[in-house]
Amino acid sequence: MTEKTRVAVLYGGRSGEHEVSLRSAASVIRHLDRDRFEVIPVSIDKAGRWQRHDLRRITQTGDESLAIPPESPEVRLAQGADGRAAVVALDGAPARVAIDVVFPVLHGPLCEDGTLQGLLELTETAYVGSGVMASAVGMDKDVTKRLAGLAGIPVAPYRAFTRRAYERGAVTLAAITEGLQLPVFVKPCNMGSSVGIHKVKAWGDLPDALDDAFRYDVKVLVEQGIDAREVEVAVLDGDPPFVSVASELNPQAHHDFYSYAAKYLDPEGASVDLPANITPDQMERVRALALRAFEALECSGMARVDFFLDRQSGEFYLNEVNTLPGFTSISMYPKMMEASGVPYPELLTRLVDLALERHRTRRGLKREFAG
Repeated sequence: MTEKTRVAVLYGGRSGEHEVSLRSAASVIRHLDRDRFEVIPVSIDKAGRWQRHDLRRITQTGDESLAIPPESPEVRLAQGADGRAAVVALDGAPARVAIDVVFPVLHGPLCEDGTLQGLLELTETAYVGSGVMASAVGMDKDVTKRLAGLAGIPVAPYRAFTRRAYERGAVTLAAITEGLQLPVFVKPCNMGSSVGIHKVKAWGDLPDALDDAFRYDVKVLVEQGIDAREVEVAVLDGDPPFVSVASELNPQAHHDFYSYAAKYLDPEGASVDLPANITPDQMERVRALALRAFEALECSGMARVDFFLDRQSGEFYLNEVNTLPGFTSISMYPKMMEASGVPYPELLTRLVDLALERHRTRRGLKREFAG
């Protein structure tokens, strides 16, 4: 009998997207192929504590979100043997459990921004998704747009600046607004799921929007609002990468834009066209742009690439590249893949296989040189 691959599904996290992660993890665990994989749930609570959980206990309710039982043993990730990491209880019991791969189902800072990926690299752990660099770049909307510009991918006009520069007056409101027209969007540079984002329709509202955005990040951007449609594309790594058909998000009028509430709190917050109701030429172009963005950031594993489609000019503008997209029951990455012929369970299997293959390749690189 072939030994199953042990997959540690890592969820929770210390970011503002903690609750989204609980929902994504529930869906991933539900759909992982039990014939191939042994699932080991490991959570990170809001205080940063790692815990290993009994799979049956946290999944028996059938809820859309996983729980984090406080009495579960606290654990740490340790370097193992033969390229396998291990989950080790801090109190010494139960015995250490070797794992083959980590499937991070976390969103936001300290989760998908390269910090977690760096830890996994240090422990020589195979993991799903992009590496340190692409994760960090993808999380930073400002740096993403800079690289996109170098790759010839259109981006909307914007200003990015730090809280320190803003508070000491090195960046003034006049400088921020110069050349921009209302409405504008204020966004934390390193946050996802529309957390901390504001649509500003009057310049007098800009300071309050900036203050709120700075609650979530030390750098924000102010981006030109576009009369646009929101179009997304899913990319799955491979040789060559697989690019899904695009989808279109249509926020209901009472939400104004695709906010956190529209995504996760209001079941009627938005409708989705899958595939997007765009011309064949537009579909071909946006898929090509998504692949170019995936490669420009040197992503691996997966990414959801989001665009604005200008209603007037028909031009696509890159919004962001999400290297650890949501995997909830309503998340668009798995839905786009399924619509393109890759069912959810197969998608998860391919992601794990890609992670293991990447890990083997990297372990095979020469690390020492004797002259």
